[in-house]
Amino acid sequence: MMRTVRWVVGTLAGLAVLYFLSKFVSALPGKIQPHVAFGSILVPWGWLWPVGGVVSLILLVLLYAFVYAAFSYRRSRRRLRPWAIFGQGLTHLLLWIFILMVYYPIIQVLAASFNPNNNLFSFKPVASSFLLLKAKVLPDLTQFSWVNYVKLAHGVIIYPWQALLMALAGLSLVAILSIAVYRRVGGGSQRLDLWQGRMLAAFLVSVAILLVFLSPSQFTGGSTESNFFLWVRNSLLIATLTGLLSVVLTATAGYAFARFHFSGRYAMLLIFIFVQMFPGFLALIALYYLMNSLGLLNTFTGLVLAYSGGIISFGSWVYKGYIESLSPVLEEAALIDGATRWQAFVRIVLPLSTPIFVFIFLLQFLGAYSEFILASIVLTGAHSWNVGVGLYNFTTSAFNIRWGVFAAGAVLGSLPAVAIFYGFQQYFVSGYTAGAVKE
Repeated sequence: MMRTVRWVVGTLAGLAVLYFLSKFVSALPGKIQPHVAFGSILVPWGWLWPVGGVVSLILLVLLYAFVYAAFSYRRSRRRLRPWAIFGQGLTHLLLWIFILMVYYPIIQVLAASFNPNNNLFSFKPVASSFLLLKAKVLPDLTQFSWVNYVKLAHGVIIYPWQALLMALAGLSLVAILSIAVYRRVGGGSQRLDLWQGRMLAAFLVSVAILLVFLSPSQFTGGSTESNFFLWVRNSLLIATLTGLLSVVLTATAGYAFARFHFSGRYAMLLIFIFVQMFPGFLALIALYYLMNSLGLLNTFTGLVLAYSGGIISFGSWVYKGYIESLSPVLEEAALIDGATRWQAFVRIVLPLSTPIFVFIFLLQFLGAYSEFILASIVLTGAHSWNVGVGLYNFTTSAFNIRWGVFAAGAVLGSLPAVAIFYGFQQYFVSGYTAGAVKE
């Protein structure tokens, strides 16, 4: 009880100190800006609103802690410490404040994508009595419009067979999500697992066919932004090929370092660590010279080879750690039964390495999908750009920066990466932990 009284008295004393400090500062001549800045709104004692809101939330958490402790004691005669509950509540409150701060720019980008005025901020006051909306802390959606998204899809020709594949991919995705929700609720069987695998295969095959056979001639809009979905296709194609090639390279290299003891093995591992100390853009001149010499400029092949080579050192170390966490007894048993080293690797090690392979693939996929520096140098031509280079083109004009189209493209361009990341998020966790285990 005394701790509660001390806490309440301390809170009131702190508020009193803040009040008198604010009165003292407001009385200082020349310390406060005499005029309101252009586009801003002056609210007298406006700082009390956020401070008062935070203090109110803290008091609510404190009240909840004492009420919950009393209720638990009356129900089960188990005495809980309300201050421990209060500490947990403050931690969760702080985390939620941080989450809101992180997602606030995303809200502004979404609002800008639906703004037909093609700007990110306007000094024109908002006709609203709501303070947060009037001060433009919250976006104004009174002029909600899809015009920016329409510009990105203007002039795109979709053939009937492509529409059927898109419908098949959509239905497969709905089926996968429905099965996942049903299994999360509590249902599940081998038959459902089989159908979920079939739906996933149908989705991947249909998307792969759409990506490979999508032609630049289908984009007839005439403007730069009308090629946006072609840029998404280019990014997905480059990132997918890069991820697959990275898995192949790191699988063979990591297995060799983990299971074979050859001359120079330790020195090569040290070189891999040493290479990781330098950022990748230091090799831009060398990569450009090599691609120019090999005739790979403005080609997806050159970009895929450059991206795949950059993951070998890191991926080999991660896969080496994963292989060392597997017992060699399994391979030795296969060798005793007459299998070759290659057969033991293909039939024993590779099936057990699925989580780490998915982790390496997704890591390289996301990195290649969002890469900009090397792609802006290698890819020259609106039909061969990826998403990053295409979005940068929207902001390079000196007199016509298309912020609305840029925001809409950023939202649509991020959807594949976000969907893939959250769909396979568990493999990131298992891959990191598995690659860090040593036998």
